[in-house]
Amino acid sequence: MSSSTLAKRLPAVKPAALLKSPWTYSLLFLLLVALLDRASFATVLGISAKALSGTIPYIVLAVALVSYLKAAGAEAMIAKAFEGREVRMIVLAALFGGLAPFCSCEVIPFVAGMLAMGTPLSAIMAFWLSSPLIDPATLLITASALGWPFAITKAVVAVGLGLLGGFSVKAVGALGLLKDPLRPQTPRSCCGCGPDPFGGRPVWAVWRFAERRQRFAEEGRINGLFLLKWLTLAYVLEGLMIHYVPAGLIANVVGGEGLGSTVLAALVGMPAYLNSYVAPPLVASLVQQGMSPGAGMAFIVAGAVSCVPAMAAVWSLVKPPIFAAYIGLGLLGAVLAGLGFQASLTLGLF
Repeated sequence: MSSSTLAKRLPAVKPAALLKSPWTYSLLFLLLVALLDRASFATVLGISAKALSGTIPYIVLAVALVSYLKAAGAEAMIAKAFEGREVRMIVLAALFGGLAPFCSCEVIPFVAGMLAMGTPLSAIMAFWLSSPLIDPATLLITASALGWPFAITKAVVAVGLGLLGGFSVKAVGALGLLKDPLRPQTPRSCCGCGPDPFGGRPVWAVWRFAERRQRFAEEGRINGLFLLKWLTLAYVLEGLMIHYVPAGLIANVVGGEGLGSTVLAALVGMPAYLNSYVAPPLVASLVQQGMSPGAGMAFIVAGAVSCVPAMAAVWSLVKPPIFAAYIGLGLLGAVLAGLGFQASLTLGLF
């Protein structure tokens, strides 16, 4: 086979895509260590490989869960949260947020659609804040990196933050504020989330339908590669941090158990573009080096609620008062979550 024929059969890889790929950065960081500090290469690689291999069972289970929910059309259940009285909608939206596999970017098209249909902002805010924080796959990844007490607390925080946001917006709305939330245009998702192709009610017997089996296999491939590439980068960064960043530095900045370190962790975490799969290994390395668990909780909650791309999309979607409520409630919830988790550890509840 000639080289020209082979080139035609292989998919074209754009340089821009390579620069955005987590694989590129993982290899680049390891290559830099090999070139600049060869004696440390085996140590950094060993830390990263050991952490990644320990997470593989959780990745497999997480991929299976997400693929099954997607193939079953579980997204259709979310519509039930936006039916009935406002208080009922807020509670169900906060609860169903824990099942929806949306990140802070992917939830935005859903929010835009609900706002356009006139759904109460209070219920939308409840789902908006709770959904990016947890889902079955995120729960497993968080537990593998930070332990079940941390993971379960984050799940409780997700529902609590949704309730806090929903009822806060309801109370402010009763004063005649936060009206007409939408700007004239509607943005696209910054992550590229797609709707459920099946629609209607969920079908749990996925294996009975060829198109759903195909969706299961396709989602498994997509989510498996997604998790593997991002977690590989996360664990390479963890290896670099553990080996090169002095533990005393982390402890001095965010090592305290007070309000200051928790607020700082939330402020740093929110703009960071770290999805819920990447953040747990990085937080685990920070905690190992001296960050207080409460600050780690604040960091991971704030980072899940939003990031710079999500903020940009939200800013173009809603008017400034709604944007301020979204950011303010997210930061407040992250700080309260961090303080509460640290207090529970101090009292020996975990």
